Order: sequence, then structure tokens, then C-alpha cells
Amino acid sequence: MTRPEAAGPPPGPAAGPAAPLVIACALTIERFALRTGTRAPAGTPTTVLRTGMGPAAADRAVAAALRDPALARAGVLATGFCAGLGSGMHPGDLVVADEVRDPRGVTRCADADVLAAAVARAVPGRTVHTGPLTGCDHVVRGTERARLRAQGAVAVDMESAATLYTALRAGPRPVAAVRVVVDAPEHELVRIGTVRGGISAFRVLRAVIPAFYEWHRSSLLPRR
Repeated sequence: MTRPEAAGPPPGPAAGPAAPLVIACALTIERFALRTGTRAPAGTPTTVLRTGMGPAAADRAVAAALRDPALARAGVLATGFCAGLGSGMHPGDLVVADEVRDPRGVTRCADADVLAAAVARAVPGRTVHTGPLTGCDHVVRGTERARLRAQGAVAVDMESAATLYTALRAGPRPVAAVRVVVDAPEHELVRIGTVRGGISAFRVLRAVIPAFYEWHRSSLLPRR
């Protein structure tokens, strides 16, 4: 099953306040990085939403947040840490999803090429991977990582697919996902934030925030 592609905000008057942006993450450390990074541009209402870990928590938190009428037109971007699936990936690499997958199907991300270019500009020198991001309800290791890679995914996390699925169920809007690799086949971590790879990923997540706002501005432009 393929879900409807991510759409822009519903039509409205030409003038008026900018559509809000919801940046969703799972962990307290991710939210801290996002809140201590670049401030939101003037005129861009921004909510940093900590959903909690796992797809069920993400479903609940995003659905509850988007019941607020003030967020009816909000773009939603899922971010935080992930596990890279490809050989040669390193902690601190970035993943920009062109689609997210879970057992409920596939959600296409809006303007992934624009977002990937913005991410590359925000963190020069870091490797940016673009491709499918798959969802899982547990930490992936060993042979399961190889199986997901064989299915075409470049990375895996527990919340992005659920976040974007639920966001689109609440109404048409641009959605996207950007993740920072904290472990990879040759660099498996035991606990996020307690080793050098986790610290590196934290710094990258904080540095990449301007790309989120660049993508959000682009997603609001009229399509020809």
C-alpha cells in the first residue's frame, strides 16, 4: 500500500501569518539539541515536540499536538538520531528521507531534494545520504540491519514513519524527515550520548537546524 504523497498546506488567502513548523523528536537529548540550536526565523511559529520513544508514542503525541487549531496548517519534520544501514556510514552522517516506510505503507516526503541540498549547506563536510527511511519498533542489530538494507532502506529509526503517517492523517501538509546517524554496521553503539559517536551526532543535529527552516520556506511556495 502506498499512502497519498505529502501535500502542501490547504489553499487559503494570499496574505496572512506564515504556516507553523512542528519539529518532532523522541528523546530529551534530541529536544535539547534542537532548542539550543539556531533560533526560528521571525514570523515562523515553531513547536519542538518530544514524542517519546517508539511508533505508538509518536502516533499519540503527533495526533494530540495537531488537534490544536493553530497547527492546522503546520509542516511536520521528524528528526533525531537513527541507525545507518549501509557499509561505510559513520556517526555524524545525515540521512534525508525521500520516503518513510512502516507496516502501514509508504509516505513520500515533500521536496526531499531541496532539503538534502539545504542540509549539505548547513553542515559542510558531513556526508548526506538520501533514500528510504524505514520504521521499526525496536533497536535493530546485526542480521536484521542487513535485511532492511537489502530492502532498499538507507537507515532505520522508531518514530519518523509514525510521525509522518499521523501528520498526514490530520490533514494535508508538507512532511519530511532528517536523521543523524549514531551507529552503523561498523560503529554500533550501546547507549546514545555516552560515547564519542553520540556526542558528534548531538552537535550535528544542533547545527543542521537552519536547513529545516529553509525547507519549510520552500514548501510554502506556490507550485507551478
